[in-house]
Amino acid sequence: MDSSWAVRNNYQFIFEMDADFSHSPKDLDRLYNACKYQGGDVAVGSRYVKGGGFVNWPKDRILLSRGGSIYTRLITWMPVQDPTAGFVCYKKEVLETINLDQILFVGYAFQIEMKFAAWKLGFKIKEVPIIFEDRKFGVSKMNKGIVKEGILGVLNLRWQSLFKNYRNRVKNDVVPMRNFSREPVAEGK
Repeated sequence: MDSSWAVRNNYQFIFEMDADFSHSPKDLDRLYNACKYQGGDVAVGSRYVKGGGFVNWPKDRILLSRGGSIYTRLITWMPVQDPTAGFVCYKKEVLETINLDQILFVGYAFQIEMKFAAWKLGFKIKEVPIIFEDRKFGVSKMNKGIVKEGILGVLNLRWQSLFKNYRNRVKNDVVPMRNFSREPVAEGK
């Protein structure tokens, strides 16, 4: 995810979503509202909170996704029901604070590490129920390497957070100054 352009251009909220319509654009407002009005710094479109779910997703993928979410929560203690979700709204401050060069994972574990880093840096994560629909276009990138990265990556995150100072590694050394004027600031472009 290259969020630097959005941050440099002063967008206050940055969204991540699948472009294959498995995430409904209609839910963008709900993620935005969770950050703008409901106290979230990160809003996660969650399949695993009350009101969330699936449409047309194969049972083996549901099992893998659900199992990965439970495994991640057990190992990391992160209070997020759907840590592998890829439908997310970040407040600008979150992406300014996280040193994205220190996010090590690239597959689905990337989703986990971004939420873990935000949580470890003290940001509030809110989950918004969504209905995830199996992709209408394209093919899944899921493979054994991605599953392995997820299993080992989660263990590595926990290890680093226990015995190494994970927060210092993922926190930007220089966080840009906030605009503290009383003048209204545009939400985005």
